[in-house]
Order: sequence, then structure tokens, then C-alpha cells
Amino acid sequence: MKFFDMDSPLMQGLGKMADLLWLNVLTLICCIPIVTIGASFTAMNYMALKMARNEECYITRGFFKSFRENLKQATLIWLLLLLVFLILAGDFLIIGSSGLEFNMIFRAVLMAVSFLVLCTFMFVFPVLAKFENTVLRTIKNAFLMSIMQFPKTILMIILYAIPPLVFIFFMQAAPISLLFGLSVPAWLSAKLYNKFFRKLEDQINAAKPAQDAEEAGEDERIFRDELDESLAGDTEVQ
Repeated sequence: MKFFDMDSPLMQGLGKMADLLWLNVLTLICCIPIVTIGASFTAMNYMALKMARNEECYITRGFFKSFRENLKQATLIWLLLLLVFLILAGDFLIIGSSGLEFNMIFRAVLMAVSFLVLCTFMFVFPVLAKFENTVLRTIKNAFLMSIMQFPKTILMIILYAIPPLVFIFFMQAAPISLLFGLSVPAWLSAKLYNKFFRKLEDQINAAKPAQDAEEAGEDERIFRDELDESLAGDTEVQ
């Protein structure tokens, strides 16, 4: 039957599901040490973007390739973000338990900062997975991208929020949430920002010497310090 041909939509869909399942399992396993969560999320987003672009990829090999290459920077970024999240959580805890009347402006500022940090978190590991840069510039570029792609950033937050909510409120679907709760949001998010990334890649590659473009392999990260200027001139990209 044609339904079971390797090139049929059914078989391709099943293959995609299997890849996403395995990618989710690898991500969860590599998140267990806690300190490696950043590298694990970076590798997951690296593979999610390749899958969103329908590029030929081997999940395990590609995942650990990105994991190794980005381990140092991803760990530093993750620890920095974790520290910021803990500080913000501590501030909210103080506000809630102190019994003091805090100024509404202070509450609003704290909530706004928390939201911007969350937006940056949505992009920082995809940016690290694809773009080569320093830790601080990677965080800065992730923040700029999250603002420039604001509607899509909100959609990404929603996508990542759905699995935990399903896990908590619909226990029957908890196994599905556990098995696909990271990789599927990452894959759908990659579809959202893929066009934006493509335009940035084309702009930078066009400015590079032809020899440099040929030497950079398909999987190589691109962009160094030039990315900031590219973002500055690309605010209308959606």
C-alpha cells in the first residue's frame, strides 16, 4: 500500500514523531545533571532548527556534536540566567511574605523585568546553537531578537507553557507531555523563527568573502560581532 511507502506522508510523519521523541529523551537525559541544562537546550534547538528546515540529520550525532561545541558557553549562560531567575523569584517571595505595602511601580517594574528575561530565554539557546559569538553578545542578541520578533516570542512562550500545564491538569495526557514536552515546542518554535534566521544568515554570508563562505560547512555556526549591526538594520523582519 502507498500509505506505507517510505516517502508517503504517513511514514514521513511517523518518522518525524520518532525523531522528536528521541530528541526529547536525549534532552531530558542530558538535563539531569542540572548544570548541563544549557548545553542540552542548545543541542535540542540545534537539531530542532535542522528538522524545521527539513535538512538531513542524525539526531544522536548532531545532538552531541552541538552539545560538545557549546558546552562551555551554554553552561555559563544557563548559570547566569538561573541566577537572575533565582533573584527575581526571591524578590517576589519577599513581596508576598513580608506583609509590607510595596509601591505598585516597583511591582510593575519587577514583573516587566521578569517578562523580558523570559523572552530572552526563549531565544538565547537557539541563537547560541546557530550563531557564533561571545556569551554577553549572545545574550544581547537574543534579547534584541525576542523584541524584534515579539508576537512570535509570545507564541513560543505559549508553546513551551502548554506541556507543563497539560502535565499538571490532565494526568491522562501526562506521558505524552513528558515524551514530547520539550522537543515539539522547540521544533514548532524553530518554524516560527526560521525565516528570520535565514534572512540574517543570507545577509552575513553575502558580506563574507566567497572563500570563507565555501570553507564554512553547513553545520558550522556563523556570525560573530557583525550580528549586532545586522540586527540593528533588520528591525522590520517578521
